[in-house]
Amino acid sequence: MSDKTVLVLPGKRVAVHKSIKRSLQATVGVVLTGLVILAVIVGNSYLVGRGGSLQGLNAWLSFIKRGDIQATMILTAVVTVLSVYWQRDLEKK
Repeated sequence: MSDKTVLVLPGKRVAVHKSIKRSLQATVGVVLTGLVILAVIVGNSYLVGRGGSLQGLNAWLSFIKRGDIQATMILTAVVTVLSVYWQRDLEKK
């Protein structure tokens, strides 16, 4: 069995090692989670009217810089990616 897999990028496909692909997928999950949290916090501060979007951006920055939040986001992304691959491997057998 090969340790290479295909990573699909805009306009091309690249053969990469499985661990690199999984790491990239987990990183994308962490970044997307951070962006969703940013949208929720800025949207909330905008709708409530307590200082506008700049206040929400500052609240997001103080939230996202916390080590426990970063660790939770990374752990969640890694566990999700690994569990998806584990389920796919079980389906192939």
